[in-house]
Amino acid sequence: MQVHVILPAAGIGTRMAAGTHNVSAPKQFLALGGIPILIHSLRAFAAVPSVTTILVAVRANERERVQAQIDEYELSDRVKVVEGGDSRQQSVTNALHSLKAEADDVVLVHDAVRPLIDTASIERTIEAIARHGAAIVGLPAVDTIKQVDRTVDGAIIATTVPRERIVMAQTPQGAKFSLMKQAFDEAERDDFVGTDEASLLERAGIEVSVVAGSPRNLKITQPADLALAEFYLSQTA
Repeated sequence: MQVHVILPAAGIGTRMAAGTHNVSAPKQFLALGGIPILIHSLRAFAAVPSVTTILVAVRANERERVQAQIDEYELSDRVKVVEGGDSRQQSVTNALHSLKAEADDVVLVHDAVRPLIDTASIERTIEAIARHGAAIVGLPAVDTIKQVDRTVDGAIIATTVPRERIVMAQTPQGAKFSLMKQAFDEAERDDFVGTDEASLLERAGIEVSVVAGSPRNLKITQPADLALAEFYLSQTA
């Protein structure tokens, strides 16, 4: 069994750009502790011995820059740059099409802008996929969750959702190659767009296990997230 990782990194970072006036690069290329966010994410997976291949899906005009960064940080042995799409789902689809994998190989998809993913979480996810077929990293909900109805005057509470039945999805998310390919092929055939890989797997009738995540595994989407990631990084320096 081999382990393949896909990092969709073709986003343009509109939320980060909206929050500050001096962001000129997509967020995956911003510096965290002096190193591009994308490189932190790549290093995390390159540090896991069982990971065989890492595919980075980027926009065509970013391929040269990304390859230069991969070479600069000496990550080229297992990392390959592929062309992404206009959406996360299309980027992952493109990467799956270029992946040479066996049916029982593990495929992980990870947000390029979750740079602080730890080795233990990655290994737990791989083990869960090998055992159950599909798995994601998730955090238990801490706050009380309210389901609401939207009205012209704002949101009105409809019901309280039992907190113990809620997890907040993180990445990596993954499945055995045959199951991931099935879920993405069905979504492509039906023009279905999901919010993450798990939503496509669920739609295909594939049971998805959840393994424990970490608050450090945050997704950097706004300037405040970058500041928090800098703080977390400083605690491990």
